[in-house]
Amino acid sequence: MMYEKKIKLVPDQKGVIWDLLLYVPTVIALASIATSFWFGDDHNLGYLFYFLTCFFVIAGVNRIFKTRLMLFPSSPISIEFADQTIGLEQKNGVQINLIKNIRYYADYAGKSFGLSGLDGSGKQLQFVFLKGQFVTTEEFDSVQLTLKNKFK
Repeated sequence: MMYEKKIKLVPDQKGVIWDLLLYVPTVIALASIATSFWFGDDHNLGYLFYFLTCFFVIAGVNRIFKTRLMLFPSSPISIEFADQTIGLEQKNGVQINLIKNIRYYADYAGKSFGLSGLDGSGKQLQFVFLKGQFVTTEEFDSVQLTLKNKFK
């Protein structure tokens, strides 16, 4: 498949600091609350807060290691555009082509966007891209404009 434009992504080092400042205190607070409920004989609330703690740990690890630092094998390292398809190259070398039901989701702050769509096997996939993953702000804006025009 011939692509019109290919954009290389880079790890977002600055964003890692912000995510750590968000997730670490949140996880510590939730774990502390869960422990106090557990030892305070309210086991049901202890279970609830331990669940929330685990949820935030999983969400934080995924956001930091997959999205920000692009360390997981399934992390996208480049994005390519064709007429009505989007190609994503993953860190493990696998090329994914979103060919159907492609949706673009912009955030209101303008610091990230999401993509979802079906690949050739009919599997629904979704990805989040952050402003810090693009080499320049102009490149980020250009990708968003392309997505708005083609897939909104």
